[in-house]
Parts: sequence; C-alpha cells; structure tokens
Amino acid sequence: MQLRISPSMRSITISNGVVDSMKLRVGPALPHAHQPPHHPSSTPFFSYRSLFYFVLFCACLLPFVFIRTALVTLEGLECSSLDCFKRHIGPNIFSKSNGNSKKLVKELYEVLHNVDKEKIQNLGKLPDTFHEFMSEMKTNKYDARTFAVRLKATMENMNKEIKRSRLSEQLFKHYAASAIPRGIHCLSLRLTDEYSSNAHARKQLPPPELLPILSDNSYHHFVLATDNILAASVVVSSAIQSSEHPERMVFHIITDKKTYPGMHSWFALNPVSPAVIEVKSVHQFGWLTRENVPVLEAMENHHFVRSHYHGNRASAVSGGDNPRAFASKLQARSPMYISLLNHLRIFLPELFPNLDKVLFLDDDVVIQRDLSPLWEIDLQGKIMGAVETCKGDDKWVMTKRFRTYFNFSHPLIVANLDPDECPWAFGMNIFDLSAWRKTNIRETFHYWVKEVLFNLFAFLLCPKFLTDICGQWSCVGRNHILHEILLCHQHSHLNIKSGLTLWKFGTLPPALIAFRGYVHPIDPAWHMLGLGYQENTKLDNVRKAAVIHYNGQCKPWLDIGFKHLKPFWTKHVNVSNDFVRHCHILEPL
Repeated sequence: MQLRISPSMRSITISNGVVDSMKLRVGPALPHAHQPPHHPSSTPFFSYRSLFYFVLFCACLLPFVFIRTALVTLEGLECSSLDCFKRHIGPNIFSKSNGNSKKLVKELYEVLHNVDKEKIQNLGKLPDTFHEFMSEMKTNKYDARTFAVRLKATMENMNKEIKRSRLSEQLFKHYAASAIPRGIHCLSLRLTDEYSSNAHARKQLPPPELLPILSDNSYHHFVLATDNILAASVVVSSAIQSSEHPERMVFHIITDKKTYPGMHSWFALNPVSPAVIEVKSVHQFGWLTRENVPVLEAMENHHFVRSHYHGNRASAVSGGDNPRAFASKLQARSPMYISLLNHLRIFLPELFPNLDKVLFLDDDVVIQRDLSPLWEIDLQGKIMGAVETCKGDDKWVMTKRFRTYFNFSHPLIVANLDPDECPWAFGMNIFDLSAWRKTNIRETFHYWVKEVLFNLFAFLLCPKFLTDICGQWSCVGRNHILHEILLCHQHSHLNIKSGLTLWKFGTLPPALIAFRGYVHPIDPAWHMLGLGYQENTKLDNVRKAAVIHYNGQCKPWLDIGFKHLKPFWTKHVNVSNDFVRHCHILEPL
C-alpha cells in the first residue's frame, strides 16, 4: 500500500502499487451550485481538518499492517494482506471464535503437568534425536497423553546421555592430565642415557668453587621440587630472564631417584650462568624415611590407601554424581597428592638448615617480573608470605573459603575450623626458615595428614579388620560400617570420627591448618592463579602478573592446555636444544 502527496499538497493518492485505489483533492469546498452533479470524473473534496485526521489514522494503521503481514510472510504462509491481517488480529474481530486453539493448549499443559508427576515405565526403544522424535510423532499420530509420555521419556533419556558424555569427558581429561606426554618422556630417557655416556652431563653442580654459595644468605635462594625436566627448565629460565640481578640467584632443584640423572644432565649441559644451580635427589637425604613421612608409611603398609590413589579411577563415579563432583573425586584420587615431592615443602627447614629465607616455587609457574623485592617484605614475625584466595576479580579462582577445601560435615573439622576463613595459595611462597624452626608446624601438619589417612583407611578397609579389633560386628554394608566405626571408637578410643574424608585433596588443606596464624598476606599481583582451569582468564591480567600459575589439570605442556594461555609458557622452552628438537616437543601430533 502506497500513500502519495502531490508537491502542491492539493491531492493525495492511495494505491496498492499497481492501480490507484483512491484519489483525494484538498481545497476549499465549492458551492453546490457550481459542482456538476454526479459527474463521473469529479473528485471529492476534503477540508484540511479532515485530511489531518485521515493522515493521522493512516500513519498509525499502515505500519501495524505492514509488520503483521511481514511476519506472516517470513513464516512462509501464503495469504493476502487482508487475510494475513485477519489472522493476526484474531477471529474475535473478523470472524467468530470457537476457542479450539486455547482449549487445545490448555489440555496439552494439563497432560504435560500430569505426566511430569508420573514415573515413566519401560517404553521400549526411544528416539535418539529430536528429529527422530518428530518423525515418530508424525508417523504414529499419538494422542496427547502418549505424546507427552514419550516426550518426557525421550528428554530424560537425552539428559542421561548428556550426563554420561560429560562424565566420560571428565574421566578422559583426568587420564590426559595424569599421563606423561610422549615428548617429555622421550626427553627424560635421552637425558638419562646421556648421563650414563657423557662425562659432561655428570659434572658436579655447582662447581666446587661455588659450593659455599649454596648456604650464603646474601643470595636469593629458590627451591623447586619436581620430576618434570621440561617444566623445571621453564621455571629457571623465566626466573633468570625476568631478574634484574641474576648473579644473585641460587636454584635448589630436588627430584626423585629415577628422574635425577636426566635432570642433572639437562642443567649440566645447559648452564644457567650467572645464576647458580644444584640438583639433588630425595634419596640423597637419608633422613627422609617412612618414619618421618606419614604418606610413605601409609603407602608401604596399607594396600587400601595405595589402591585408592593408584587403582581404577572409573570406580569413583556413581549414578548420582554430577560432572563437577566427579571431576573433584578424580582429582582427589590423583597419585601426585601422595608423592613425596609434593610433601617436601613441609621439610624446608630440615632440607636447608643453613638458610634463613627461601622462595618455594611449583613447577607449573612462569616468572615474568623480578622477584627480588619478595626478600625485602616484612613478614611481621610470620613464617610465610602468600597470596590470599578469597578476594579478587575472578569470581571462580579468587572466591575460595575454608568450606571449599574441608568437609564441614565431619565433627573434627567443625570443632577446629571456621568455614568462612580465608585460605591462601601454594605455588609461590616466601618462607622465613629461621622463624619456622621455632614452631611445631611440621608436627601439626603430620598429625592432620595421619588423621585423614587413617579416616580413609577406615572408610576403605573390610569390616572384618574392625571385627578383629572390636569383636562386635560383621560385614553388613557401608552405612552399618560407619555406624560401627563410631561405636568402635567409643570402646577402643581410636582416633576415628567418621568414615568420611576430612578434606578433598592435596597438601594445601593440612597446610592451611598447620600454618594458621603464621601467614602474612602479600599483594595478589605477585601470584596469579587458575591458568590450568580458568579458560576465561583475562590476558591483560596475565601480562601484568609477576608469577603466573597453571594450577589445575590443563597444564601448558599438555594437549588439553588452553591454547591462548600456552604461549606465556612455551616462549621459555629452549626449542633450539637438540634433545628438545629430537623429541619433537611442542610439535603437533
């Protein structure tokens, strides 16, 4: 529909685009005597006031008609403008309404509501996709109730498939995070072989003339405990490149017995001058025995604890688990949490008896700024400087509380801890070893580690073992086991409060307890967390941080690492090194 106004504003023509429907002339009314009666070509006259009301009416009506007609056209319906207009205005105006549509919708709602309360029985094979469901509906022409029942059953079936897929994703991700990449395994083997065949790879680290520096407190001492050679090289390389005084840096690398030859070879063949480095193995510390390390004792003596961390991961899942809970369970059963290297930080005063202050680093960090000012921080009599994780911009990474780590349904936890207390992070911590030696932090830490291991042992072992202890009951199910463990505690005064674990995973929870009152908060800009699980990490914040930490499953050396966060780590890999090139590290599969 078109509305044309002449340039002289004396005539208005309304047409449908092809034929003029009406033509109006505007002007003063002529006397009836001069107007030819019933002349076929005569044009009706309107006053300006009539024209104003008419144009106003058209201005309101025409857009409405156009939009409603356009909607029907987009929907693919074939109808004239008037028919489309009638359909959208509704039958109440242009035709009589029988209310069939409203009645049908109301009945469908009632059927769906009633079916939602019913328990779906076995309906045979259900459609796998929504397309199959619609095809089945069209073919079989079910009644409303059958339609609603099969719709609900299909949706429930699809939800189960989605959940099963997400659980499988978490399981595969856990396996990927726990596995050793082929390139890193190759690097370790080649360097170990080099250690046995190349005298330069076995040279003393550091040289004899630099040995006194290892206990010189005028230097800045960095401690790193790891069995990942490539990760260790990145930590050391990034720290030296970022330092304003690399000649004052001393690195103490501690690894396990099997990794020691390869780790030693790497740093012997790739000097870090002007910094100083030493590489030691845990077997070189004779006092690190199972009597002094509760985790070692539990692993050697209790098959149940060992199988819990090294057994079948898929057995951790239950039908009621959601993917996030399942991921947490898998992470809790990671063998890394009971490795000696992961517990070494609690022995720092004994490992370095002549040092007053050290900076302990995890192997999944990258240093981007000079860390020398950390040695100048006044810890105000505290033992450790650490970044708190209860305040920050990232609402996932920096909103932790004690309730995040501890099981507050356990009476021992409820009696000793506050769920709203603010935790802190491992990964980059400055320690005052002189002040630490005056406390019982290590004893407190070991007490709680033994407590959780004993609770785990009690939760996993066969009730027959407790029958031998208490002589009261037999194996009749887990709920009864938990009840009888409490009874057993009352009679034998065993230190078991429940079959439930005290915390989820890691060495951080017992450290949070052991270091309570001994932690000095430092500026969060020193240590940015979450690059191993927060995919939405802001790159500007990453660039500004002094230390970035890839804590989480998605390590930068793994294929599951986040692509946009990897370059901050990979740029410190020595890709020109022959061993790195021959092992095809960082090359796509």
